[in-house]
Amino acid sequence: MKTKVCLIQDSPVFFDKSKTLEKVEALTKKYAKEGCQLIVFPESFVPGYPRGFDFGATIGSRSAEGRALYKEYHQHSFDTESGDLKKMERLAKEQNVYLILGVTERDGTSGSLYCSMLYFSPKDGLLGVHRKIKPTGTERIVWAEASGNHLTTFQTKIGKLGGLICWENYMPLARMAMYNKGVEIYIAPTADARKEWTATMVHIALEGRCFVLGCNQYFTKEMVPEKYQNLVVNEPEVMSAGGSVIVSPLGKIIAGPLFNSSGALIAELDLDGIKESKLDFDVIGHYARNDIFQMNVMNQPEMKKEKNPAKKK
Repeated sequence: MKTKVCLIQDSPVFFDKSKTLEKVEALTKKYAKEGCQLIVFPESFVPGYPRGFDFGATIGSRSAEGRALYKEYHQHSFDTESGDLKKMERLAKEQNVYLILGVTERDGTSGSLYCSMLYFSPKDGLLGVHRKIKPTGTERIVWAEASGNHLTTFQTKIGKLGGLICWENYMPLARMAMYNKGVEIYIAPTADARKEWTATMVHIALEGRCFVLGCNQYFTKEMVPEKYQNLVVNEPEVMSAGGSVIVSPLGKIIAGPLFNSSGALIAELDLDGIKESKLDFDVIGHYARNDIFQMNVMNQPEMKKEKNPAKKK
């Protein structure tokens, strides 16, 4: 089975949810016309990854200006209990694509924000949500931690989907939680544009014997609205150089890495290559040594199956 995938390396309309969702819609339509069946957007594409922002927080104190900025970020975050969700479900259905969207998600009950990855099916709408289980460094100021019930995976017409966000991918047990579900297309949206990140993507592909889709934003300082420029004075002109990449189950780079420009990576994945790659290594099969090692993940849900799988294009 072959699946045509597309990684969007672009910039949001920073801190403007409405205009960013319009951009998501335009880019999805563009690449759906090219026959792409799975379209992936980067980490916190909606409403933007707040690189350089400190939200007025230091150990022992928080400023009034920082609280006001957090409120604004909160207002522009994605709400899965609103028209935001319906709009994206409609987009996936109309374009007949699987859509994976990186967002800052607003929890309608608690009021907390999460760094999330939303999975949309062209037939079933929202398949589910993965929330980052461990924000990195000062991301913890604005993003809460999720629990094991957000280590989600999905069995779809185009393959078994799952993945982790940014530096979650450096957590060996979190990766194993994905491998144990038999993930075939492993999605890794990120804000890490280092060349070393490419090596991480290659390692995960080799380790998990899966296709790995690493997707990042391309973002420059001039894209930050004037009202926030004072918050990024110490940032380089290119705040995120990208580095999106697609890797095969044998660790071969199929497309990318793409640096220093907006664009899209498109590749056709032959899922039969996963079976071939397991001849000499299978992390959950003949290489697992279950007589020595045991894996227990608290509250991880079973792989969710589509109710109404879409026909392939």
